Amino acid sequence: MSITVPKEALDFFKKLEKNNNRDWFNERKKAFKTMEAEVKQVYSTIFDALNTHDEIDKLKMFRIYRDVRFSKNKDPYKTHFGGSFHRTKPRLRGGYYLHIQPNNESFIATGFWEPAPADLLRIRKEFEMDDSEIREILANKKFNSVWGDTFVGDEVKTAPKGFSKEHKAIDLIKKKQYIFTKKYTDKEVLDANFIKDVNESFKAIRPYFDYMSDVLTTDLNGVSLI
Repeated sequence: MSITVPKEALDFFKKLEKNNNRDWFNERKKAFKTMEAEVKQVYSTIFDALNTHDEIDKLKMFRIYRDVRFSKNKDPYKTHFGGSFHRTKPRLRGGYYLHIQPNNESFIATGFWEPAPADLLRIRKEFEMDDSEIREILANKKFNSVWGDTFVGDEVKTAPKGFSKEHKAIDLIKKKQYIFTKKYTDKEVLDANFIKDVNESFKAIRPYFDYMSDVLTTDLNGVSLI
């Protein structure tokens, strides 16, 4: 029997959105734990699939409990599953993320969510020096048929400190995150080919990861840092 995302998981989160309180959840916690175990199998299967073409040393599924200490939203529970797949560092850079949420809000994401300051500066300096290779990757038809031809994520308004806002690569340099996302409908998430599609989509990001891993493990002169 093939492993798939259970429809009950999406149904549960739809109900949780309307009943996001501890009493409601605790009455259904046993059912949730059963669904969570099934979804963990989905993540584990993707982990194994990724390791056929990449080197993933850790899978982390995030807990349903929200940290509400510094949030205006005091709902105690998340209404989605989330999990990340960590590439073997420091040699390999970048990461994968799978988000499962009803109402067609599911997606996968790849790249660099919160680069360390040193990494962010190194990436920007690379683009300042030569943006031809990254633009070639972004322009590749096979690549952008899956991930699009531009980064998503936050950016500064004009230019980071130390960089010219007139630079020809300022559209890349001003990014604070270097990520790509791909959305899925509920129907696609529940489909028997969902895991295969996620894995193939993650596989398609490899030219970008190979390039960024090379950038982040060398200095501007191409000398290895590891």
